[in-house]
Amino acid sequence: MGEQATVLVVEDEEALVEIYTHWLTEEYEVRTANGGEEALERLDGSVDVVLLDRLMPGMTGEEVLGRIRGRTSECRVAMVTAVEPDFDILEMGFDDYLTKPVGHEQLLETVEGLLERGTHAELERELYALASKRAALQSSKSPAELNDSEEFEELERRMGDIRKELETSMSSMDDGEFVAMVREIEDEASRRGSE
Repeated sequence: MGEQATVLVVEDEEALVEIYTHWLTEEYEVRTANGGEEALERLDGSVDVVLLDRLMPGMTGEEVLGRIRGRTSECRVAMVTAVEPDFDILEMGFDDYLTKPVGHEQLLETVEGLLERGTHAELERELYALASKRAALQSSKSPAELNDSEEFEELERRMGDIRKELETSMSSMDDGEFVAMVREIEDEASRRGSE
């Protein structure tokens, strides 16, 4: 990218705000907010990625996420939280889910990956987000819990539908290239989800 991308860090723990800002400042323009209301005030069309804490006093991360998605679908949102993922994440409109503690490399890779996904088609973005949710659930739920979940079954079905839609819309790619692209999206999301 020619100009620096803008990352909005939304976190109520001041020490984490400082750490994330330190890690990101070299490559990105960083804005910070200590809560939901402040995050929404600092969010404008120039924000490319939001790193959003899920548990904050006042407005929760889910509420902030809902308001962000009500305004724009352009910026990418990663939940960065101590909350272990549960099936409720399937209803949330985030692009990636990181469970604290988050390391330096993981945070940078996540932001970079979200920015790259921002340049791809909407279907690729949705596939990546669903694969990230799947990986988060696979890391916190037993195979039996996953097998018994209608929500998880629907997630798998939606991923299959998206693969078919992508295959149709990218008919100019040969089968090997297409399979490699889809596998790369899903593997990257799974790898990040299991870190």
